[in-house]
Amino acid sequence: MTARGDFVARFGGVFEHSPFIAERAYDEGLAIVPLSAKRVHDALCLIFRRATVEERLGVLRAHPDLAGRLAIAGELTEDSRKEQAGAGLDRLSPAEHARFTELNAAYVEKFGFPFIIAVKGLNKEDILAAFEKRVGNSRDEEFTTATAQVERIALLRLTTMFPET
Repeated sequence: MTARGDFVARFGGVFEHSPFIAERAYDEGLAIVPLSAKRVHDALCLIFRRATVEERLGVLRAHPDLAGRLAIAGELTEDSRKEQAGAGLDRLSPAEHARFTELNAAYVEKFGFPFIIAVKGLNKEDILAAFEKRVGNSRDEEFTTATAQVERIALLRLTTMFPET
């Protein structure tokens, strides 16, 4: 495998199902050695921010619903599964699951992409409170918030890949 291939294989999933970000970062010479969580995060975020609105929207849409059908079917990426389980979203009561399902549907209908939040350090009550608040945002506010959350998720994922940094 080429150095590019190695870079994309390692970091192509940091932004959910969006390897184009790692590909462009490498192609633009942003894969600066020695690699660190901060360097890779800075590179990937620069590419993400330069992406077209439609490409960024595609990254948002690549994220799963919280406690949604993919989680139930066991079809989340390993990172998403661990993140949601860490926040207790895999252990919802039927009433809590119904509320998440209702909010997921309302949110996607309003904004056109799933609710995204970096769940590390949060519990299901924190997430539900943020969900209920953010569903009242304007589309522009929520697009900005969701993209910032995607970048935070990327940093958290990279930090686990580079525990020494």
